[in-house]
Order: sequence, then C-alpha cells, then structure tokens
Amino acid sequence: MLQHHGRSRRARVAAIGALALGLLATGCGSSNGGGTAAGDDTLIAYNGQAGDFQRNFNPYLPGMNEGPGTIFEPLFFFNIARPDEPQPRLGTEYSWNEDGTELSITLREGVTWSDGEEFTADDVKFTFDMLVANDTINTVGFAGETEVVSQTEVRVSFDNPAYMDAPQLLGKIWIVPEHIWKNIEDPSTDQVREPIGTGPFTLSEFKPQAFTLAANPDYWDGAPAVKNVRYVSLSGNQAGADALSAGTIDWQTGPVPNMDNVPEVYPGYDAVTANVFQMALFTCSSAELGCEGPQTDPAVRHAIYYAMDRDQLNALAFQNTAAEISPGMALPGRDEEIISDQLTERTAPMTAQVDQAEQILQDAGYAKGDDGIYAKDGEKVSLSVSVVAGWNDYITAINTMAEQLEAAGIELTVEQSSFNEWSSARGRGDYELLIDSQYPGPSGDPYWGYSYFYSGDNTAPVGETANPNFARYDNDEVNEALESLRQIDPMDTAARQPYLDTIQTRLEEDMPYIPIMVGGNTSEVNVEKFTGWPTADDLYAFPAIWQKPDQAEILKHLQPAGE
Repeated sequence: MLQHHGRSRRARVAAIGALALGLLATGCGSSNGGGTAAGDDTLIAYNGQAGDFQRNFNPYLPGMNEGPGTIFEPLFFFNIARPDEPQPRLGTEYSWNEDGTELSITLREGVTWSDGEEFTADDVKFTFDMLVANDTINTVGFAGETEVVSQTEVRVSFDNPAYMDAPQLLGKIWIVPEHIWKNIEDPSTDQVREPIGTGPFTLSEFKPQAFTLAANPDYWDGAPAVKNVRYVSLSGNQAGADALSAGTIDWQTGPVPNMDNVPEVYPGYDAVTANVFQMALFTCSSAELGCEGPQTDPAVRHAIYYAMDRDQLNALAFQNTAAEISPGMALPGRDEEIISDQLTERTAPMTAQVDQAEQILQDAGYAKGDDGIYAKDGEKVSLSVSVVAGWNDYITAINTMAEQLEAAGIELTVEQSSFNEWSSARGRGDYELLIDSQYPGPSGDPYWGYSYFYSGDNTAPVGETANPNFARYDNDEVNEALESLRQIDPMDTAARQPYLDTIQTRLEEDMPYIPIMVGGNTSEVNVEKFTGWPTADDLYAFPAIWQKPDQAEILKHLQPAGE
C-alpha cells in the first residue's frame, strides 16, 4: 500500500443515490481492473462533488470548481506534508532584508499566459494590489505595498517584520493576468467562466455534470504527460466506491469500504494516506463571548478528552487510518522537534482513562446523579454534538464516543443537520460541541494552525460570524506569542521555541478544541493506468484531489503507465 493518511470535509459527502456511470463512461464501454473508460492519457477525478458543477473558475471564490495550481499558479510551492524547501513556480528566488520588512521576489522569464500574452512583474503587482483593495478575497490578510523593480523582480514592503507572511504570499496567492482582470468589475463575485492562466492546464470543456482540463501545450515547464483531467460529479461516498469497483475513476479522496486493503478489493488501485488534518470536538468555549453550556468549563473539556477510547474510535469510525494527536496541536511526526517538552503529555492517550476523567469532574465540584451523569449547580454534563448528515465516519465516531463518555458520567446527544445549517451554526457559535477538523496552513509549520484557530483576531461574540476561530478562544498569552512568532525568521528555531511552548501548554490547559486524532486523508488512485503517485517514501505533495495547489503538483508528476 502507498501508505499515507488524510481526510477532508469535502470528501465526506452524503452517500445518497445511485452511481450514474454514464457520466463517467462518456459513451465508452466498460473496462476491467483499474482501466477507466477514458483514454490512457485522460485522468478521471472525483473531488466529492454531489450535484451539478457551477461554472466558477475564480480562484478567489469559495465555490470555485478548479483553478489554483492547475490554471492559476502561485510563485512557489510549499509542501504541507513534509518540511521541504519551497519549490519555484512563477517565482525563482526570494529573500528578506535584515529586519524582515522587505521581501524581494525574482520572477521566472519566458512565461506566457494561455492566451499568448507575456507574463511580467506587472501581473504580480496587479494581483497583490487587487487583494489589498478587496478585503473579501484577501483571505491571507496581505497588507504589504508592492513595487515593480524590473519586469523580473518585485519588492514587497511591510510596516513590521513579516517573515511568516511569506508562505501565504508566495504559496497561496494565485497570480492572475492584469490584461484580463483589470476589466473585471468585482473580483469577489465574478465567476471567471473562461479562465486564462499560466498553469499546466486550461479549461477545455464544461458541462454541469463534468468538466475537462487539457494539458497546456505552451506551459513553461513543458506540457504534462496527463493530457486531460476530467472532473465528474457523483452522488456521494458510496458512488465513489462503486466507481472504483467499476474502474471508471482514477483518483478520488475519501473513505471507501475495505480502505485498508484497496489493492485486493479494487484491482488496479492503491491507497495513499496522509495525516495532517487534526480532528477535534470544537467547543463553544467562552462564556465571556456568549457561549452557554457545560463545555464552557475547562474541566468538562478535559474530562471528555480523557474519556475517549481513541483506539476504538480509529477502528470503528476511521478504518485505522487516523494517527496520534498532540494536546498542544503540533503534528506528531512532521513537527516532532517542535512539540513542547513542557506538555503533560506529548500525545493524547489512545485508551479511555475513565478514572482520571471522573476525578477531574469531582475535583471541579461535579457530583454523579442517580442517572449516572455528573452535574453541578443543577446543570447536568449533558451536551449536544453537531455533525453533518451523511458524514458517516464522523457520525460513527460521535455515536461511539457517546457510549464511551457515558462510562465517565458524561451524556452526549448527536444532532445531525445539513452542511449549510451546520456551517452557519459553527460560524455564529450556535452550538455546544461539533466535530470537525483543523486544516493546515500554506506550509508545514504549526504556526498557521495556531494563527487560524486560536488567534483572538479570528473570533467574535456568539451571534456574530467567527472565522475560523469557531471556539471563541481569546487568550492574551497565545495572542502575544503568535505576534512574536510572526516577526521571527522561521529558520531561527531557538528563538521560536519559547513562544511555541507557550502556545502548546496553554492549549493543553484550556483545550478549546478537544483533540480526537489526526485524520487520515486517504486517496484511492489508479496505479495500473498512471505512475508517479506520491508514496510514503516520496510525499512530494499532500495526496488529496481537493488540496490546492498540491493536486496540480501530482498531476504534473504523473505519467501514463508504460511511457
């Protein structure tokens, strides 16, 4: 097995309806083993889409179908799966001045847009300036001032040291053509139905049920060997598994039956799993910001943490693809040298510690009632957990967890809802607990997860929209440590570690997100038809079809088998 672990919200789609194989076969006959009905140099991809695609290729809109990495490129590629050096794309070199307030970027020469126009430094400045002028699409919080030094160099200036801005600025901003986008009235709403980019692929065909990207024959790094990538819409996880069995898709990311034995169950395929997304019970944690319920007490959060049997959860809900998690929320393995020695535990216990969970509640003044559930001041430790209907792995995990926590005197009630309802409640703080994953940042540095989910700048009172600090966590020590880290050269590991220690120990103590496990994002890939997939020994990109721009890195690496 190509061993990697990972999972995604977008891959957890409701298993509803039957598989419409006709959408995949596109008029061709059936095939055997891992051979899809499409041509040998056409890759069929399922990215979790259920229902019709909307013709949206604006890389800055949340609902875009594709584009980042494939059509629109970043300046550099940063690997979130392992600590690689940034790989040049539209940029070739970058450097900081001595105090981290000026970033100089050298650009690649000889690049053209897919309409034949020349790529220049003006396009980079235009893109950066567009973000500064449009808060809605400036999701990286870029606030620098950009100047063109020459047609192959730009310089970005900041008011304060901004070392940690580099991975987002260089790796998560998709450079767009000035000659096209200067005529777009509102880049935060325009769907860019006919995208023009510098990337390895161009849009060649679009239908609501499927669209196709074609290899860019004028790509600066040479046209990809995969000549076409066809994205199809299915009805959910079961449809994806049926498509694997029928040999009609080449790449999907998501759970399927017998995920631990893909080569035997799905001939011609293998599984690639990566562990980066950290699963947790998100809590509405702050009474000061309007949260209500037993979960606002850190003692209750810690009791839940110890009452979990993670080995059982992994076996029953996640097909043993999940991995250990640290209570300080640095990633075991990738961040091993960063995990704080000051933590009580480097990783969460894998078996239930019921006695410890009960002792925590008792020490906090809770007493067990006749019904076996702890209570304090007349309020039972009875909590609702929100989960999206159809996210079957998470539903299984919560149902299993409810049985586990009952042994420690904690009652969980599962509440299923649509994604839109769940997402809205998460943003507003209208929940007690919900199950979700913390996603990584633009590079393999835990700073990003901390800055996203724990910074007070990213939260809001209950009733107002928080994003993505949904736990309403706001701690002065953590905020100050994050600001200090932002201004330190990431290569200076000794200077950074005290601040990382502060963040991790505070998170272990406060636990606004109760760690479950590091999810395994598993992709099923057609190794009979294509070679060059990431492997455990060569994790050159995060191996998920929905992870951008990693998916483009993988598509560029692939070769039709036999070539």
